[in-house]
Amino acid sequence: MSTAFEPSLSTSTMRPPLSSTEAPSMADSLPSINFGFEELRDRMAKFTVKFDAFIEQGRKRVLEERNQFRMDVAELREDQRMKKKDIEILSSKSNSHQQILSKEAAETNEMQTAIASLSAQRDAHLASKEALKQQIAETQKQIDTKLAAQRAHAQHLDAQARFNIPELDFWTSNLCVNIEGAGQDDRLKFIFTHIDDRDWTREAWFELDTQKREYGISYCKPKLEKEQIERVVEKLNETRDLRLLLKGMRELFVEAFKS
Repeated sequence: MSTAFEPSLSTSTMRPPLSSTEAPSMADSLPSINFGFEELRDRMAKFTVKFDAFIEQGRKRVLEERNQFRMDVAELREDQRMKKKDIEILSSKSNSHQQILSKEAAETNEMQTAIASLSAQRDAHLASKEALKQQIAETQKQIDTKLAAQRAHAQHLDAQARFNIPELDFWTSNLCVNIEGAGQDDRLKFIFTHIDDRDWTREAWFELDTQKREYGISYCKPKLEKEQIERVVEKLNETRDLRLLLKGMRELFVEAFKS
């Protein structure tokens, strides 16, 4: 703020002229103005202190409120987590209880069904008791008949065996064949001699595999054609006549030695 100062003309005209040494300066003629800088500075300093204190209190209050808010949020989250966990536990218990109820209901239905089935079976057994007795009697008759037939068949086999032994001796002596074990179960080795006219001691042999229902020749010496062996074995399986096998194999060995 500035104050304009203009000297009065009347005063200047009435004042006698001064010498240069006695004349006042221009600044001395200006009015004295007090702006109050010191008071203003003091008031501003006090205001600054109060303002800083207010700001500091406000900052502390904001920090406290923020920390309190964070604590409240953390507590709320913890409460929410605990409640969520409680809800999950209650839900799991509810599901388990529901499963138990469902299982008990299913077991009850199964028991009722089983009781009904057993009752029906008991009634059916009681109703068919006489029929079962008749079936047992008829079955016993069939068993007796089969046993008699088996005994008759066994007697027939015994009688046939007594005839087979002399017949087998006849074929082994006339065909010059010896029968030996082949070192394995269900295998027989047939060894022929007197086949080669140049060497009566020269041997020819084959192994008969009787493990399966359809007989087969696994090895032979000398080596024969597969088709020839199959024709001889096929006749054996059709007739079950060992004589045809021995005769046929001897003929094949004779032809093999001649060639």
